Amino acid sequence: MISLTVDLGPRSYPILIGSGLLTRRGLLDPWLRKRDVLVVTNETLAPVYLEPVLGLLAGSRTGSVILPDGEAHKTLATAGYILDALVEQRFGRDAVLLSLGGGVVGDIGGFAAAIYQRGIDFLQVPTTLLAQVDSSVGGKTGVNHPAGKNLIGAFHQPLCVLSDTDTLQTLPERELRAGLAEVVKYGLIADAELFGWLEHQADALLRREPAALHHVIRRSCEIKAAVVAEDEREKGRRALLNLGHTFGHAIEHCAGYGNWLHGEAVAAGMCMAAEFSRRLGWLDQGEVRRIRSLLSRLGLPVDPPATDPVDFHHAMAMDKKVIAGQIRLVLLREVGEADVVSDYPAGLLAEQLGTQLRAG
Repeated sequence: MISLTVDLGPRSYPILIGSGLLTRRGLLDPWLRKRDVLVVTNETLAPVYLEPVLGLLAGSRTGSVILPDGEAHKTLATAGYILDALVEQRFGRDAVLLSLGGGVVGDIGGFAAAIYQRGIDFLQVPTTLLAQVDSSVGGKTGVNHPAGKNLIGAFHQPLCVLSDTDTLQTLPERELRAGLAEVVKYGLIADAELFGWLEHQADALLRREPAALHHVIRRSCEIKAAVVAEDEREKGRRALLNLGHTFGHAIEHCAGYGNWLHGEAVAAGMCMAAEFSRRLGWLDQGEVRRIRSLLSRLGLPVDPPATDPVDFHHAMAMDKKVIAGQIRLVLLREVGEADVVSDYPAGLLAEQLGTQLRAG
């Protein structure tokens, strides 16, 4: 088992990564201390993982909430269902909420924990690659609004993140590929060596070779933990973690939540960011091709769907990174180096959206 730390002073917590963690009795005891635990999962995962997780909670009074599966259900109404369960089962402020699932379950569960009785503790047990490398770490929780992705939420750090890599062996192929998009993101913003490693090991990852998966989970978590420790509330450097996300969130919104997986939208969004970086004279065409080539090899989309450019720009303007009406974008200086930019020519962005979105 690998143990990393997200260093946030009194809110610091470990990320535990390894095989067979869901069978290790007592592993969560240091954070539970026999407190009441509500497990939040979904209808796809409950038949496979709910019983093993309940086995880790011996000595605690437990309950469970089984949600419908999918991004379309990441709503205030679904969060309300969790809150109703907490009230009906009389969970107090000393209770713990355990999110068992992918990014959707982790975000909704964490959000419910953040607002129930003004905040209760929660644990992240991510079961998808995207959640293990990205969304379970850093304390971002929330739900979508019809006007935009993750517009309602809170920062609420978990007590612990427990990533059992065995869960990836049964992950649907599309979900695995979507998670790899976030790994590529880490290489692009902070680690050119990781990006090069991915170019050589793409096939090993798609074959789900344990050593390759362990490497990318560990390295992604190391990068994110360092960034979050420096900038917990996204006032500065943490915004770099959103490479491709402003474009990607607009893709998800315009396509309808659930039609594109988050990682798929981020992949196409990173290609859009790379192209805009090229148009600004930062990135050469060879690097743009290199990025598109790797994402294509991983089976990810590199172009957005056909969309009305005005609608797409409106969706981008609802992004959480907009300040004083200006859409801030994470753009690339080179592979391994990114910047947050707001002073770009607006006409250049409109021109690119018009070209790419109609072509899609």
